[in-house]
This record gives sequence, C-alpha cells and structure tokens, in this order.
Amino acid sequence: MNNAVATPAQSTNIHFNETQWLQALFLLADTQSWLQQLQEGLIWQLPVRHRKKLPRKGSYLSSKALAHILERHYYKVPRHPLTGKFTIPIPQIVACIRDACQQPPEPVQHSPHLQRVLDTGTPLGHDPSGNTVTTITVITSTGGEIITAFPGVLPPQQDL
Repeated sequence: MNNAVATPAQSTNIHFNETQWLQALFLLADTQSWLQQLQEGLIWQLPVRHRKKLPRKGSYLSSKALAHILERHYYKVPRHPLTGKFTIPIPQIVACIRDACQQPPEPVQHSPHLQRVLDTGTPLGHDPSGNTVTTITVITSTGGEIITAFPGVLPPQQDL
C-alpha cells in the first residue's frame, strides 16, 4: 500500500473547468431566484390576511415547507397516518402558522431548532393519539426558516 500524502497541487482537480463551473453557478442562482419569485407568488394567492408576514426573514414559509406540512399533517392527504392532522382549510392553517410565528421561540430539546406554540382556542385538528387539539406547533431553524408545523405539541423528551 502506498502511504504517500498528496500535496495541495496534487489534490487539486486538474479537470476543473472554471468557466463551466461559473456558468453552472450562475444558472443555479438564477433558477433559485426564479423559483423564489414563483414561490412568493404562490403564497400571495392564498386568501390570508397579513400575507406579507409569511415570506419575511423572521419566519420564512417556503413552498417546500408548506408542501411538507400538508403532506404529513393535512387530513385530506392519506399519508403518514400516525401523525397529527389539521382538519381546517389550508388558508386557515397558513394563518395559524403566521400567528404562531409571532410567539417567542423556545428551544427544542436535543435539537438545534426552535419551536413556537400557539393555543388558538378553537379546534385545529387532532394529535397522533386522535385527541382534538387547539394548539399548533411551528418548528423553525435558528435562522427563521419554517421547517414544519403540526397540530398539538411536541411530546416530552425522555432523557436517556
């Protein structure tokens, strides 16, 4: 077995084409900007008051996150049967997410993420046990990107 250590010059990819790489980078950046515009336009179509609070930096709801939330937690999507399900219309779900994001963040135990919990006082859906719940939990990154939201609260963590 050869124990030779590669020098920085040897570890450089000699097939690196900077021109093609820059073109790909700019194409991806332009595509990402275009998708961002489409995403914001999609959010603006929702019949929700105060929509402009949804795509802001403090708590950002992307179409990817909303698709995840609806796939896992909307009662009309028959996937993930052991999760809490929203039984309210989509615009109301989005409005609840927006309102919950106004709550002070709390750390999620054993995670780098934050949670915001809001009790709306009205039934939103049911938790994984089938109990009707009036609370919504929104999980965000520390940068404010909404990761998921679901009816109910996170179950208490067991310390190992």
